[in-house]
Amino acid sequence: MIAIGGAIGTGLFVGSGGALKKGGPAALLIAWSLVGTMIFSTVHAIGELAVRFPISGGFNVYSTRFIDPSWGFAMGWNYALQWLIVMPLELVAASITIGYWNSEINSVAWVAIFYVFIVVLNFFGVKGYGEAEFVFSFIKVLAVIGFIILGIILNCGGGPKGGYIGGKYWHDPGAFSNGFKGVCAVFVTAAFSFAGTELVGLAACETQNPRKSLPRATKQVFWRITLFYIVSLTLVGLLVPYTDSRLGTASDASASPFVIAINNAGIGGLDDVMNVVIMIAVLSVGNSSVYACSRTLVSLGGQGFAPSWLMYVDKKGRPIWATLVTLIVGLLCFVSASDKQGDVFNWLLAISGLSSVFTWGSVCFAHIRFRAGMKAQGRNPNEELAFMSQCGLLGSWYGVILNILILVAQFWVALFPLGASPDPSDFFQAYLALPVIIAFYVFHKLWKRNKSWYIKASDMDLDSGRAEHDLDLLKQEIAEEKAFIASKPFYYRFYRVWC
Repeated sequence: MIAIGGAIGTGLFVGSGGALKKGGPAALLIAWSLVGTMIFSTVHAIGELAVRFPISGGFNVYSTRFIDPSWGFAMGWNYALQWLIVMPLELVAASITIGYWNSEINSVAWVAIFYVFIVVLNFFGVKGYGEAEFVFSFIKVLAVIGFIILGIILNCGGGPKGGYIGGKYWHDPGAFSNGFKGVCAVFVTAAFSFAGTELVGLAACETQNPRKSLPRATKQVFWRITLFYIVSLTLVGLLVPYTDSRLGTASDASASPFVIAINNAGIGGLDDVMNVVIMIAVLSVGNSSVYACSRTLVSLGGQGFAPSWLMYVDKKGRPIWATLVTLIVGLLCFVSASDKQGDVFNWLLAISGLSSVFTWGSVCFAHIRFRAGMKAQGRNPNEELAFMSQCGLLGSWYGVILNILILVAQFWVALFPLGASPDPSDFFQAYLALPVIIAFYVFHKLWKRNKSWYIKASDMDLDSGRAEHDLDLLKQEIAEEKAFIASKPFYYRFYRVWC
């Protein structure tokens, strides 16, 4: 369920409205389709590495081991900073969604309530995170499925206001709003909406049997991308013209293209339901941020990239000190009481803005280097790996190249914004992640006096921390699974191929 609905959040429900305004309905489909296929390749690369090396918080470990320790240091702190900052941002966003109902209660009070809620969830350990994400994801999935069914009915003229819509808005005002540059601007929003998908690999490392749970979870990502993003955004593009003045004007349900589509059809009351779903999505991301950041800090401590006391894990598997550090930084959410909250949060968001893109690109490249190491050391992936990426090395190369293209597109749009003149403040708010990563990378090179640029394939450590599998027993187990599936009816076999 984490794989299906874990990362569905404000990027889809609200951010897609601003993207529709910038690029038009065709740009939505182009950007989300390309980024979605890249994410699918990335999750499979994570799957192969995580089943082989089930290390909690392991993304930067792969970069450290297979690319370069300095790059691993930069990626580890990049990922930790991303989630450190996301928690206070999401808590304030949750209080804003409450303001949609014109609540007279001070927003800081809601921030405090949501903060305590996240704290309680995370002190139940990985079980608390998993159970909460299951419920959150289930609600989000139901909401998207409900909108898809309703959207088809509305497009065919079944709403209270009636009238067949079809592809009218693709002709007037049109499929693209700002041409090629508009498509480039949408890429960043699409990438943001998929942020957190990699948590599938992070969570799977703490399951009882990663070899069984992770491969099935990676397959489910395909359905989330296809059904919940592509289908729902196709309907959004059909139901809402990109010239609608409400798009991209707020961070609550009033600017959601899903709500605008429902209101345009003359249906009342559903906007309140969608605002509840948006609030749940925001809290879901806040919950995930504590989990992801604490595990990454433990990993950094284990590699000597952070104080060793962060590695402490209690008998119930809870990284106590790493979680406390994450929650203490999360107190930044109370900056919402200041009249300068807008400036503070814009710069906090700037630090984490492109973090996911660097993380995904690094994971894909680490997978490529891992396979190069196996080849150089004369080891056969088919004989040693319990799970292999369905996308293979081509999928990982596609992931690396597309992530680079997203960074190039964002650089262009940040330097020359749509409908505005160049502004240094706007540029750095959009691209601050790059100088931060470079600073971490250079710092580690100087600190550890690391003069090498990369780890040679023949020198890679391919054994430390790997999952121990009896290969003969594993082959027998896989053969028995295949025989069991083959004995089932066609519909079950079809289901297991895709799920």
